[in-house]
Amino acid sequence: MQLYPIESGNFKLDGGAMFGVVPKSLWQRTNPADANNMIDIAARCLLIEDGNRLILIDTGMGNKQSDKFFGYYFLWGDDSIDASLKQHGFHRDDITDVFMTHLHFDHCGGSIQWNKDKTGYEPAFKNAHYWSNSEHWQWATQPNRREKASFLKENILPMEESGQLKFTSLPENRLLKNSALGFDIFFADGHTDKQMIPLINYKDKTIAFMADLLPTAGHLPLPFVMGYDTRPLLTLDEKEIFLNLAADNNYYLFLEHDAHNQIITVKHTDKGVRLDKTFTTHDIFTN
Repeated sequence: MQLYPIESGNFKLDGGAMFGVVPKSLWQRTNPADANNMIDIAARCLLIEDGNRLILIDTGMGNKQSDKFFGYYFLWGDDSIDASLKQHGFHRDDITDVFMTHLHFDHCGGSIQWNKDKTGYEPAFKNAHYWSNSEHWQWATQPNRREKASFLKENILPMEESGQLKFTSLPENRLLKNSALGFDIFFADGHTDKQMIPLINYKDKTIAFMADLLPTAGHLPLPFVMGYDTRPLLTLDEKEIFLNLAADNNYYLFLEHDAHNQIITVKHTDKGVRLDKTFTTHDIFTN
């Protein structure tokens, strides 16, 4: 097995929204804001090469939305999925599976693209199966009013219409062991219903793709919960469970949204689970 970081493009989000009720005087220590109160956000995806399978976890925003839409998110940098795949010797047509942690637009927008004449949409990875789970799919296709703006039909429905959509099994508890993708999955409901956190056995390590359970290293303290989370009190419990597992078992936490920290480990302290070490993806994936 080989792992590759796939940078799909950076953007900015309001720091207050990213940290909910936590005062700016606290969160700006780790996530400094610009003059408009915006903080740097990455959309760092992960490619797994395992035998004949090339599994891409999440796909970022994509590029099919309007200039007005992207204007809300202050895109920055030159990263793209195509350029990042090419850097590692791959093309999007090589991808066999696209695994979506959840269906918010900044995690799955790159899964679907315009067709050639811009009359409709088609899968951006024509040879891939698209993976979600049945409960999250229902949550996303029949959205509540809180999340309706994050679940865009053009990002989601073409997966099913193409015949390329598949669902993982659902766990009896929180953890699905040995999923159809070959890795374990931790399910979390605080951010959105049935978000999936992959746990990948890589050499002698466990790589956890943190998605929105832990957006950045600055979100490690339990009360540092995004304003976007639909059930913040549940997020508190899920973070506590997961971060204790991570500290106990020395998980390597792959941070999808942290523009400045790629992979971290955590440790137990008197104040709870806190940052231990930081790594680049090169540190971990090339050793």
